[in-house]
Amino acid sequence: MNIKSVKTRVIVGALGALAIVGGVTGVSAYTASPADANPATTVAAAGDEAVTETKTLSSEAALKAAKAALKEAEEQNQRVTVAIVDRAGNTIALVKGDGAGPQTQESAERKAFTAVSFGKATSELTEGATGDAPNISDIPGTLFLAGGVPVTADKAPIAGIGVGGAPSGDIDEKIAEAGLKAID
Repeated sequence: MNIKSVKTRVIVGALGALAIVGGVTGVSAYTASPADANPATTVAAAGDEAVTETKTLSSEAALKAAKAALKEAEEQNQRVTVAIVDRAGNTIALVKGDGAGPQTQESAERKAFTAVSFGKATSELTEGATGDAPNISDIPGTLFLAGGVPVTADKAPIAGIGVGGAPSGDIDEKIAEAGLKAID
């Protein structure tokens, strides 16, 4: 028997032993009690005070609102983008109308984010966004121009509708309100 063959056998044997030990350890971890293996079970068992439920706007409702807003924009001959964001500010629907400028997407998303963040139409928030001192307009991602409206459920904001691209925020807001009306 040569030395190379002995080394190969020792290495293969050692790897096999490690595999067996690893398998036994894996099985013992796998067979742990359900409470130990799944921390989510423990949290749920802690009681109602540890768990909350939140309402969300369905993707179907978001698309319905976006389509209604875009239809209103077309009837007013406005080239806009409509954005719908969820409670966390994530975009769930975005429709860029024909001829809408490149700046309209960010404007619409930021207006929708601002509306859901504060639970008010962006036109109502502009007063708090002025002055030389730090104010709400310093919050990243916000835009305090008319054109964003919140979507609420049980008096709490669950989504925001933002419109950007019309020559005035008042027009943008009327278009956003048409989207809101479609799902109210």
